[in-house]
Amino acid sequence: MTSFAAEDLTENAFLGGALRLLQPRQGYRAGIDPVLLAAACPAKEADRILDLGCGSGIAGLCLARRVPGVELTGVEIQPAYADLARRNADLNGIPATIVEADLRNLPTDLRQRQFDHVIANPPFFDPSQTTAATDPGRAIARSGEASLADWIDIAARRLAPRGALTLIHKPERLPQILAALGGRLGSLQIAPLSPRAGRDPTLILVRAVKDGRAPLRLAAAIPLHEGLRHLSDMDDYTDKISKVLRKSAPLPLWN
Repeated sequence: MTSFAAEDLTENAFLGGALRLLQPRQGYRAGIDPVLLAAACPAKEADRILDLGCGSGIAGLCLARRVPGVELTGVEIQPAYADLARRNADLNGIPATIVEADLRNLPTDLRQRQFDHVIANPPFFDPSQTTAATDPGRAIARSGEASLADWIDIAARRLAPRGALTLIHKPERLPQILAALGGRLGSLQIAPLSPRAGRDPTLILVRAVKDGRAPLRLAAAIPLHEGLRHLSDMDDYTDKISKVLRKSAPLPLWN
């Protein structure tokens, strides 16, 4: 499939309505992960951004809405999702170049470019240890064919000197992330995200800098929700996270 039909899509509000994004009714639908990823990237105006595995474009477009003037490029292997990312960029009036390609075999012109920031939300699950989803789009989003080491290798190659990789992933994959970084990227910063204060983290934000030499820094866990448990049908995001999700606020990894 090269594109989604209009009747197979929904239009959803992100960033408190500052973005209107098309998503498939069936298949991969984004949660808050790409929004948090975009908020954690410390980009500035005119920075060159590469969104690896951009899907329908949500992370990159959230970043571009928060930081107008960035130069946004996305890479997506699935033709229908690459087309959807282009449609979402057009829908929101955000300039973006979306490249349909396997990140392990990027076009020559892209391999010759360098970026100030690479952002990535790699598939969370190891394909050798999970059951494939029946929907192809969801299957690639969940596990994919490229390994986590592939993602980090490609990111490192595309970063300019002092450029930064920001990714979001599961805490249990941290050993593989550290092994893949393997001295290629330094000044490592890790911020765990927990559902609530006192709960084990379920996500981590990782930032690493090309040619960075600062010691590893581990942040205190950032809780996503208020209170010790869910008490009502209303969302109970913390004030910090609510500002990220509703008002395009940045998400510093440090208090």
